[in-house]
Amino acid sequence: MTIADIRKNAEHKMQQSIEAFKNSLTKVRTGRANPQLLDTVHVDYYGSMLPLSQVANLSLLDARTIGVAPWEKGMGAKIEKAIRESDLGLNPATQGDLIRVPMPPMTEERRRELTKVVKGEGEAAKIAIRNLRRDANEAVKKLVKDKLASEDDDRRAQEDIQKLTDRMIAEVDKLVASKEQDIMAV
Repeated sequence: MTIADIRKNAEHKMQQSIEAFKNSLTKVRTGRANPQLLDTVHVDYYGSMLPLSQVANLSLLDARTIGVAPWEKGMGAKIEKAIRESDLGLNPATQGDLIRVPMPPMTEERRRELTKVVKGEGEAAKIAIRNLRRDANEAVKKLVKDKLASEDDDRRAQEDIQKLTDRMIAEVDKLVASKEQDIMAV
């Protein structure tokens, strides 16, 4: 493995960490409705616990309401119960075949709690990126120890990996700031 391979591998893994962070941010609720909010809800489907998206069609009815259309007639009550019992604080209402899930307005206190959650998620992503930096630096040091790279290469590679890390952490900070702004917007 060369220094270029180590850097490329570290960059790929750091990018994956950022993608995972972006994915976790979509689950944090803002004032607007978002069908991805219900990704964590699982429904009892003939003895198996399945994600809601596998037993119903999720859509936005308006800015504050998610529509859930079950694929089978008998699933409506189970879906409604699963949403109500989830820790999302949602209160679904059935209208014929459609289940309407209105988003309750968020209080100032709840908004502040959510910004803390977002900051915590961001810090976890930064820690993951820093751990990847450490692993990459150790891999480069091993190449130097095995005499497959010079100490100058080691120094250059570490500077390069540090620049990459700084760039990735700046991206995480930008995502956190953006999400905080989104949450605090009334």
